[in-house]
Amino acid sequence: MRSNTRFKYLAMALILTLVFGGTAFAVHEGESDVPKRYTGDPLAGLKGPDAEGQAVWTYITKDKPYTKWPLWPGKGKLYQGKEPHGMLLTTYVSEDAKKIINKKGGEFDYGAFIVKENYKPDKTLAAVTVMYKVKGYNPEAGDWFWAKYNPDGSIDKEGKVGGCINCHRNASDNDWVFTGPIK
Repeated sequence: MRSNTRFKYLAMALILTLVFGGTAFAVHEGESDVPKRYTGDPLAGLKGPDAEGQAVWTYITKDKPYTKWPLWPGKGKLYQGKEPHGMLLTTYVSEDAKKIINKKGGEFDYGAFIVKENYKPDKTLAAVTVMYKVKGYNPEAGDWFWAKYNPDGSIDKEGKVGGCINCHRNASDNDWVFTGPIK
């Protein structure tokens, strides 16, 4: 009788291991379908044809809301801007970008974000523009991924945006950024 009870416990333990082990395996397998760009360097898979503005928008508004990030050091909200961005600007930076700005590191690390809210003179949001540094994405333009979003989050421009690149080329000695010196 004792060996029969032991067998039942072993059988039950084996069944539970298979059930819960299988569930954990299934969950793990499901996780492998999550794009790698949502982990690590914050959007590590965001390169080449996979560079999609919607993934960036989701990251900066839902995964890691940019409005909780620090402002560009020395800049407040609604500071004086100029076209094409708008007459009033608010610029947020990811923590890693802030460190480079503060220490005058000379060049932003890969994975750094600069998010600029562009306002009309009446303080109405006109657009949100983003620079996201991606290793190997576009070396000719500082490896920046560029995006412009309408106030509702719809994409106006994304990727290797010629207008952004041509203008920011004038600041290529400051890692393509006009907002303030990083050297």
